[in-house]
Amino acid sequence: MLTAGRRELALFGAVYLLYDSARWVGASSFPIARAHADRVIALERSLHIAVEASVQHALDSPALSLLFSNVYLAAQAIVLPGALLWLYRHSRHVYCQLRNTVVVIWLIATPIFALYPVAPPRLAESGIRDLVSRHAGISLTGHSTLFYNPYAAVPSLHVGLAFAVAVAVASSLRRTWARALVLLWGPLVTVAVVATGNHYLFDAGSGLCVASVAFVVTRAAARHQLGLRVWSAVVRFEPAEGRT
Repeated sequence: MLTAGRRELALFGAVYLLYDSARWVGASSFPIARAHADRVIALERSLHIAVEASVQHALDSPALSLLFSNVYLAAQAIVLPGALLWLYRHSRHVYCQLRNTVVVIWLIATPIFALYPVAPPRLAESGIRDLVSRHAGISLTGHSTLFYNPYAAVPSLHVGLAFAVAVAVASSLRRTWARALVLLWGPLVTVAVVATGNHYLFDAGSGLCVASVAFVVTRAAARHQLGLRVWSAVVRFEPAEGRT
């Protein structure tokens, strides 16, 4: 019989395999992903928010490029599992909320990735460079695509999960300065994914929307479950008979 920790790992493993399946559905769809990217760019230009090239140019320095590249890599490979592990040990209730939110985010995003693959700016031939492969020493092309979906630009899981992690961890901290510092993680990751050429501003906004929906859904489900437990306790309650 699986222990609680192993059950949690099995859950995340199953959800990740489901997410990875979207990569195989769109594995040979670069022309489609590129066409979808062109639509995103056109939409941003019509809204006057196509700022990706300007952001990358403004932050184009070796130190900042290295910083943002490593923030991009660490966001899901280190910070997300680290935050889940820390909360599992120190605040089980908050851990459960974050775990459920993460799972729902993946469940919402996976069919979008499969049905609407979008090439990131660094692959859309829009003049935006791949800073992660250049500065962090880890190529985002070739064999590394065995571990992630290269056409999963919309929505940005980096941004959605970063905000979810920041809110969860901040709610478990007591000191105001620590909470404020942790809450900067979401905006930092947002700047990083745009500056490194991995996401459009539209992706960041859609990722934040998906995370918000996931949070609301999981909170509502938790309250409903709590209500069912309270109602069950009330139904089972039998008052003592009065003495004659």
